[in-house]
Amino acid sequence: MAKRPIRVLVVKPGLDGHDRGAKVVAHALRNAGFEVIYTGLHQTVDQIVHVAADEDVDVIGLSVLSGAHIPIAEKLMKKLREENLPDILVMIGGNIPKRDFEELRKLGVKAIFPTGSNFDDIAEFIKNNIGGRA
Repeated sequence: MAKRPIRVLVVKPGLDGHDRGAKVVAHALRNAGFEVIYTGLHQTVDQIVHVAADEDVDVIGLSVLSGAHIPIAEKLMKKLREENLPDILVMIGGNIPKRDFEELRKLGVKAIFPTGSNFDDIAEFIKNNIGGRA
């Protein structure tokens, strides 16, 4: 049986209304061979977890420009544990100050890609951290 592509959910949580970067990342990941689901703007944590479970994703990529990355990540990681989905790799990108990296990692976020990160680096991180599917 052929392996399925790595499935990546790209989301814009909260009230942040700017999604150009998320769309560009989603497109770049598709071009790198991933199956990408983009949910659009203004997603709640409950919606994100529901889609992640329904779509059987391997990765959740949060795109946050609003400054609410820590409370969103905290709520998301808690909800993933509550729904017995702790193995989904969670990454975050956007306007993320370096001073917040350590706190995000303590919450369980596996990678942080600030605005301007290289698409190849994002794809390579996913491939190296989703055992054997790529």
